Amino acid sequence: MNTICVVTNETPAAQDAAARLRRLYGEADLDTADAVIALGGDGLMLQTLHRVLGTGKPVYGMNFGSVGFLMNPYSEARLIDRLQASQRTVIYPLAMTVLDASGQTRTALAINEVSLFRSTYQAAKLQIIVDGEVRLDELICDGALLATPAGSTAYNLSAHGPILPIEAPLLALTPISPFRPRRWRGAILSNRAAVKFVTREAEKRPVSAVADNVEFKDVLEVTVTEDRSHGVTLLFDPGTTLEERVLSEQFRF
Repeated sequence: MNTICVVTNETPAAQDAAARLRRLYGEADLDTADAVIALGGDGLMLQTLHRVLGTGKPVYGMNFGSVGFLMNPYSEARLIDRLQASQRTVIYPLAMTVLDASGQTRTALAINEVSLFRSTYQAAKLQIIVDGEVRLDELICDGALLATPAGSTAYNLSAHGPILPIEAPLLALTPISPFRPRRWRGAILSNRAAVKFVTREAEKRPVSAVADNVEFKDVLEVTVTEDRSHGVTLLFDPGTTLEERVLSEQFRF
């Protein structure tokens, strides 16, 4: 990896750092670069991963954000050597297909999670179907989400969902503020599962569906499967792989 493309979260500090990296290492455009350097936080990393979906371009993030779970520490020294020595993690997105109240079908990809949210003061009523079988006839809640292993430490964790090992062939199905059944805490599913959410009383209780940052309103049905044709590659310094970070997160208090 000898050529890089630098993207930033547009903050002054990140832009200044990007300018220094370009002076030191040059810059190619996204189409011809060997690797993408993302200067920002996890939000920028998510945007960048969506930009490179299907291109095979690896992404090396350096933290200029708040959390930086997906990022490496910032350093200008020996960047090309670090890229060469970096460890790779390949993650696969979820493919979301939505049928909305107008009868239109829409699609989007999610690297972290697909989420359903109530759109008004009324709680959502969701039926959950896994591989064609009704597993939960009615979940009354603020919403629900289906997270990848990479996304299991993001919103899924805030909703008290399980952390999944990054290499695990699993998905986390997690309710958001469940009212009934109140004690249902979700499920861990195979990554081969096809999960379908059906909204009940959709006119009275409208629901939105979100794939990472792409939102569709007034949804009637949402089907989610893993898309193995669109892998994205993250680069991490040795000893700080995403697998190690996810494992360490499970022992935090």
